[in-house]
Amino acid sequence: MPTPSPSDRERLAGYERGFRRAGLPMFSEDFSAAEDVFNRAAPLLGLVFLGEILGAVNLDWPWWQNLIAIAAALALMLACFGLVNKLEGRSFSAIPERLGRTELATFVLVPALVPIVFNEQWMSALVTALANLALLALIYAVGALGLLHIIRWVLARFAGQLRSAFGLIATAIPLLAIFTLLSFTTQELWEVFSSMDTAIYLVVIGLFVVLGTGFLIARIPKETRRLEGDAGAGSPPLERRQRANVGLVMLVSQALQVLIVSLTIGVFFAIFGLLAIDESVRESWIGSAGNELFAFDLFGERLEATTQLLRVAGGLAAFSGFYFAISMLTNSTYREEFLEELSDEMRASFTQRAEYLELRAKTA
Repeated sequence: MPTPSPSDRERLAGYERGFRRAGLPMFSEDFSAAEDVFNRAAPLLGLVFLGEILGAVNLDWPWWQNLIAIAAALALMLACFGLVNKLEGRSFSAIPERLGRTELATFVLVPALVPIVFNEQWMSALVTALANLALLALIYAVGALGLLHIIRWVLARFAGQLRSAFGLIATAIPLLAIFTLLSFTTQELWEVFSSMDTAIYLVVIGLFVVLGTGFLIARIPKETRRLEGDAGAGSPPLERRQRANVGLVMLVSQALQVLIVSLTIGVFFAIFGLLAIDESVRESWIGSAGNELFAFDLFGERLEATTQLLRVAGGLAAFSGFYFAISMLTNSTYREEFLEELSDEMRASFTQRAEYLELRAKTA
């Protein structure tokens, strides 16, 4: 079996660096999430794992009982960790060389046992498990899917993103502008967002974000295959993980456009409300002057920014982003222009992948 020469190894490494810069680290054939991502994050995961023994603390207990509880929680977690080692055929106190699914499941579930065993706090246990799962997802997104590289790649093409977004805005914005302007000046909208609990308000905003993201994701698999056919003609077919990587690039590109539109509309209504909605109007709509954040004089008029104004502007911004995401899904002209532009950008990456695979085959 031939051994790759130093120049070949440098070329292969150069191709892989290029894939990462293009937000496509999965194009590297030797990439392994367990070895290249989670193993590198093992010190952080271990620190979080041990830190979660504090879930055994109860502020109603004296300090010495809390110390005993912390020691017992540490013993419980280490015992569970040792049991996993035995199940995986390792010694009880071994440090895993590779963090696979079993070890990651242990990281998510075992710390959640602590608040249940010591305080019977089921909600705290659920929050702990979800937080650990979110941390793993973030590590995977950054390390395996190259999220930071994707964002940098997208931002480097910010002008093109704006051009695509504003082209769609030109067709989608008239109806959206009429609806949002009419809604902004209604008493009912101000009453709803003013009286809404902060947690519920955030849930409503999150609902718009989740639904909008769902609409963006809906066509990603189909468009990924189409993009592969357009930009990757002559290249070997992509594997599932590589298609997921390409799909993530598309999702981040479109999500950035939605974010631009949402922020633009939110800022517009915050400024418009600052100029047009005075204290008397707020009192007639919500029964009070609102919670003032800051105020200043302009042309002899006192302008006041309130919490209620920002809530209404934020709600309309979230709805506008949701509406814009639907427009992306249904506007065929936009999708063709978007895919054509993305195909041009990615064609070089697909060409380099074909050269990369050919070089690997020669040196295998």
